[in-house]
Amino acid sequence: MSSLDSEQIKNDNSPLIKEMFKAGVHYGYSRERRHPSISDFIFGYKNKTAIIDIEKTIDQLTIVNDFVKDLAKAKKQILFVGNKPEARSPMERGAKSINQPYVTLRWIGGTLTNFKEISKRLNLLASWKEKGEKGELAVYTKKERLLISKEVEELEQIFGGITNLSKLPSALFVIDAKSEAIAIAEAKLMKIPVIAVANSDCSIDGLDYPLVANDASGSSINFFVHQIATAYKEGLTMVPEISPTATQTTPATSGPTVI
Repeated sequence: MSSLDSEQIKNDNSPLIKEMFKAGVHYGYSRERRHPSISDFIFGYKNKTAIIDIEKTIDQLTIVNDFVKDLAKAKKQILFVGNKPEARSPMERGAKSINQPYVTLRWIGGTLTNFKEISKRLNLLASWKEKGEKGELAVYTKKERLLISKEVEELEQIFGGITNLSKLPSALFVIDAKSEAIAIAEAKLMKIPVIAVANSDCSIDGLDYPLVANDASGSSINFFVHQIATAYKEGLTMVPEISPTATQTTPATSGPTVI
């Protein structure tokens, strides 16, 4: 461990700090690639590589986790977006673990800003799959079934992760704000809050919930996906249970008869 790493953790032995260092959350890019908006989050440099101030990232993470818990309590959806190779598997697993939609292959322009048209494609996919499960495709010729099968495969590949997205999500969770700039731009237009893991080369200007951290390492990405999924699960446990008697109306008591 470098002197910079040791200096960051010498006064804090918390399990979270150790976990973040083990995951390499603190590693940024070179000084030349640093975006000005990240300057306050740089603790120092080691071999020309930025070392991110973990304590400031933890402050951001605390705010993000509270936000995610609130979304879960309201049973609102978070759209996971991570199309870079290192993010695909962790984001898909994380989203599925809490039954949330995800995009991990390629962001389709208009997913948010033209959701009405996207919904039509989702409905078509759901319709073909339902007919297939019910055996209703037997009425089509072999050639037609082959074409339908090919269309379903293509739709599944493109939209398979958002089939449970019946309306616009209440938030986006993004890995690498720079790589997912189009998705973030659409979210801004639609006034959808964005949680974004952003390395030292990213602009965090305009991001609702930035997480300045390593967005290129699988272990770091896994750490943040786990944090978001865990916070969402915790939020679900906070949903107040409605007592059966709470929905019953109390019969009005009749007052004394006035003569």
